Amino acid sequence: MADQQARTDGDKRPTEIPVIRWEEPPEGPVLMLLDQTRLPAEEVELVCTDAPALVEAIRTLAVRGAPLLGIAGAYGVALAAARGFDVAEAARALEGARPTAVNLSVGVRRAEAAHQAALAQTGDATEAAAAALAAAQSLHREDAEGSDRMAAHGLAFLDELLPGGGHRILTHCNTGSLVSGGKGTAFAVAFAAHREGRLRRLWVDETRPLLQGARLTAYEAARSGMAYTLLTDNAAGSLFAAGEVDAVLIGADRIAADGSVANKVGSYPLAVLARYHHVPFIVVAPVTTVDPGTPDGASIEVEQRPGFEVTEVTAPQVPVTGAGGGIPVAPLGTQAYNPAFDVTPPELVTAIVTEEGAVSPVTAEALAELCARSRQVTIS
Repeated sequence: MADQQARTDGDKRPTEIPVIRWEEPPEGPVLMLLDQTRLPAEEVELVCTDAPALVEAIRTLAVRGAPLLGIAGAYGVALAAARGFDVAEAARALEGARPTAVNLSVGVRRAEAAHQAALAQTGDATEAAAAALAAAQSLHREDAEGSDRMAAHGLAFLDELLPGGGHRILTHCNTGSLVSGGKGTAFAVAFAAHREGRLRRLWVDETRPLLQGARLTAYEAARSGMAYTLLTDNAAGSLFAAGEVDAVLIGADRIAADGSVANKVGSYPLAVLARYHHVPFIVVAPVTTVDPGTPDGASIEVEQRPGFEVTEVTAPQVPVTGAGGGIPVAPLGTQAYNPAFDVTPPELVTAIVTEEGAVSPVTAEALAELCARSRQVTIS
């Protein structure tokens, strides 16, 4: 079950927005989520008391973004365990909520493994639930720390490619603190450049059809005091042609073993434009987004979203008449093609930046070496 809690004007959030947190009120543990579908008009929290509520929050994009989905998935397993529900059933439901985002299954499996190990060792359900929660909290901390390292590696790589600063960065979708336990992925690099006085302009793609760029990235850029400009997705080409883009920075929802990158639909056209205009196209993502079990881009399952996200638009506090809860912008009965992601081949990717460093050029061998190095660091 999920409830919503709105914050009053006198209860302002700090710049570090708590997008997800675990609470233990007297009536039982809950997972608190900042409802991202309500931004930027209002800041409203969802209170999830069970895994089905979290699954619905994931599917409706109230909580979203690859790293945060991993954290949410782990907390969802802990929530099911603490509430006495079937942990395996909850884990499978959470894993299937968004099939392209590999971090979701990584987080779910990590918390589930901790729960199973503790249950096998102690036979105590309470201790097993505590172990699942500890795994989720550990993942949360690691993501925050990894975000800082990604930002440092990404800025160093940018400065190497484009010495002198004054970067004009184009980004797509939303990759800031709203998708992470820390400052984010691609946005974290741009924010690091801003903090060091080396960001001249952040170009923000609106990111149709759900406007994550306009609603969320612009929201984060404004709160951070960054110089930013919003553009329609189809204006990107003219921006490149005018020589106004120094680099493209995006996140990723799944990176195949060969370096193919699945990210928010609209990323692939930017990669093509970047290659034609000789502009670096840089992917910033944690190592957990690299999926060695997916050999190439053709093997990535691309989530198909409901057609009404394209045939309708939603706006806060506006009367709605469409079947999906929005304002119709297409004739009744119009069919829509609405993939959530597209896949960029590795030859169009200048670099993949992770918390363990940058891979450039992007090859299967270099990615495998990076993942092996990351495992060694984790073990040690």
